[in-house]
Amino acid sequence: MSGQAAKENLIRLAHGAGGLESQQLLQELILKIFSNPVLNALDDSARLETPPGPLAFTTDSYVVDPIFFPGGDIGRLAACGTLNDLVMQGARPRYLSLGLILEEGLPLADLEKILNSLAAVLREEDVLLATGDTKVVGRGQANRIFINTSGLGDCLPGVDVRAANARPGDALLLTGTLGDHGIAVLSQREGLRLQSPLTSDVACLWGLLGPLLQALPTLHCLRDPTRGGLAAAVCDIAQASRVGIRLREKELPVKPEVLGACNLLGLDPLAVANEGKAVVVCPPGDAPRALEMLRAHPLGRESRRIGEIVAGPAGQVVLETRLGGERLLELPAGENLPRIC
Repeated sequence: MSGQAAKENLIRLAHGAGGLESQQLLQELILKIFSNPVLNALDDSARLETPPGPLAFTTDSYVVDPIFFPGGDIGRLAACGTLNDLVMQGARPRYLSLGLILEEGLPLADLEKILNSLAAVLREEDVLLATGDTKVVGRGQANRIFINTSGLGDCLPGVDVRAANARPGDALLLTGTLGDHGIAVLSQREGLRLQSPLTSDVACLWGLLGPLLQALPTLHCLRDPTRGGLAAAVCDIAQASRVGIRLREKELPVKPEVLGACNLLGLDPLAVANEGKAVVVCPPGDAPRALEMLRAHPLGRESRRIGEIVAGPAGQVVLETRLGGERLLELPAGENLPRIC
């Protein structure tokens, strides 16, 4: 391959300059992958059709390293992570925005793979890419690609699953195993050899939780245990609702390879990120039906009841250990796993 040909297959600063090369990148790659009537208007902002009633709106940025990892990549992660933030508000995802920060020298083949991965999630979830932007920075000023996404969804009528709604007596459910995403990314980055292959759990949760919300609109809270893992999620609920939470360690599902990697690296699996799991808080009478519905879906087969909401002390989470003791579970401090989302 000639030097000129190789150059044509890489992101160049000119791709972000707003001129001919920018238009070529937009037309020949981005619109080819994401074409839809809303995006194709190419206005400075998108004109959206939304139903009456409340909307959920969220934004997030993704800087994961490496950008390709077992079970996914930064594109799939950006789509699922943002759509799940809408689902955690009881909202059906409708629209997504896409902001790309590209490093000079990024292979166009890698960019195309990432965009196709993101687009596949949008097709599966019937979500439209509505608007976006692309910037290019010089070599060494980014780690190949950073992605910012915003999402818009319509909230289901009669559903309120904010973190402040937990009540004493409620059941606490978890939809699957802990730490899969964080350890999958870490193992790829650090070259860890695990006993068996481990893939990220990155997935959009509307298919799992949408039917549950429609069947049981009395659910009190939803939370996805992403950064900070389960520990951060339950501490957030306890603080926002001003309740206590008791968890049972023996009910917390952790794969042996995740537990082994955490023991080796001195990590707490309860503080490791997940990207395809949810914490569900519901009235105790709804728990059996909720578990039945969750376990009927491929993403929820490992669902289980992991604890209860108690009256207090407000904001305190207690873990009942396998040995019969207790320990306080606190918000994770520091940055044990950088660049995992």
